[in-house]
Amino acid sequence: MRGMDKTLPMRAMIPFPDISPELFSFSLFGVDIALRWYALAYIVGIIIGWRLIVMALRRPKPMGHAGGTDGCTASEDLLTWVILGVILGGRLGYVLFYKPAYYLANPTEILVIWQGGMSFHGGFLGVVIAAWIWSGRQNVPRLSLADTMALGVAPGVFLGRIANFINAELWGRPTDLPWGVAFPGYYAQECGQAVGEICARHPSQLYEALLEGLILGGLLIHLAFRRGALKRPGVIAGIFFAGYGIARFLVEFVRQPDAQFISPGNPLALRLKSAAMGLRWAASITADDPLWGLVGAAGAA
Repeated sequence: MRGMDKTLPMRAMIPFPDISPELFSFSLFGVDIALRWYALAYIVGIIIGWRLIVMALRRPKPMGHAGGTDGCTASEDLLTWVILGVILGGRLGYVLFYKPAYYLANPTEILVIWQGGMSFHGGFLGVVIAAWIWSGRQNVPRLSLADTMALGVAPGVFLGRIANFINAELWGRPTDLPWGVAFPGYYAQECGQAVGEICARHPSQLYEALLEGLILGGLLIHLAFRRGALKRPGVIAGIFFAGYGIARFLVEFVRQPDAQFISPGNPLALRLKSAAMGLRWAASITADDPLWGLVGAAGAA
């Protein structure tokens, strides 16, 4: 368990696995370069999502194309735009949402993406903007494009949440349940527990990987390829947004609110989420105010 004294007494809990956030690292001309699990999750997620989109485009006219070669060519062009949206949006989202003061003081560090620092919400917004521009240039119906792309999102969400767990970040609230995980780090272990006790927290990243990635993704694939949902524009995208909103609503009961969104004037970590058509105010749930969770779920769905 990284950064934790194993001699301390423990309740029934799962020790955090000793997995490095980096698969490997090396120095090149004095610059440290590393491949991190989070970067690998982005790469593999994009590849799997792209293959799902190619499979969808081979169905009868899912995006205004007849499938076959034209559809595959369109998917390769779209992939380029999506990769740019993911990288630029993910990085800028991290810079603006998580460490704006640091990067304002060190602007050259914004380009050092190989040292980590990507935001899922920024990447998602970047993909939305890239797809919107691409669809206008290609004269592709945006609702059908939303269906096709929603089909490819779940693998990236699943892998991204697994990477969050490996990075020991975005953990949940303290818990006495036997599957609670003893995450390393000062803030993860600051639970108000008695001196000498180890704090276990909900592995909320794994909950999200299961609900938002595996279950929701499996449902979308089943509906698209077994039930012909791609023939009805808006069905897949609508189910994705509704399913994602419901999953986040449930997980927020046990997820620790992001510290950067909490302030004396904003105790519920009120923030913006993009969903369906436009931006709506949403709220992170607190156990004392589940009504705000309903508002958040409505905004995300």
